Amino acid sequence: MVYRIVKYPDPVLEVPAAPVVDFGPELSKLVHDMFDTMWASKGVGLAAPQIGLSMRIAVIDTSAGENPSERLVLINPEIIFRSGSQTGEEGCLSIPGFRENVTRPMITTVRAQNPKGETVEVTGEELLARAILHETDHLNGILFINYLSPLKRDLIKRKIRKMQKSGEWD
Repeated sequence: MVYRIVKYPDPVLEVPAAPVVDFGPELSKLVHDMFDTMWASKGVGLAAPQIGLSMRIAVIDTSAGENPSERLVLINPEIIFRSGSQTGEEGCLSIPGFRENVTRPMITTVRAQNPKGETVEVTGEELLARAILHETDHLNGILFINYLSPLKRDLIKRKIRKMQKSGEWD
């Protein structure tokens, strides 16, 4: 099943998501559907709040579905290491049409659970590090626009409000 992507300024995007405690078959189905939704939207990552669910689940695939070994599921993730710095263009499925440069760590390690509830640790560099941090931010109610200057952030918010009034932003 492909979910509808929730767009900014939906409140679910700006509140910390609830921890996952049930690791049953429903969770595995949701994770599968999240990958399908992410690929259908041409994204490299998707967090549960982006489909309207306040749950600490994110999926990442920097290969765009081409390499199954690059699929990553992060449940209840916690960033435990950051190093270096990289600045690069970032966008968000919940804020379509807007891309800006964001500075993030070059390397990051995340500790999370997999769909079976087992603890995993993953270290990513460059794009994978950016995706891990971006999706973990979503689970904490933080959007990439929060890293922009107040002027740029306000400009994007004003453009979105204008698009909402004209019916171009649903």
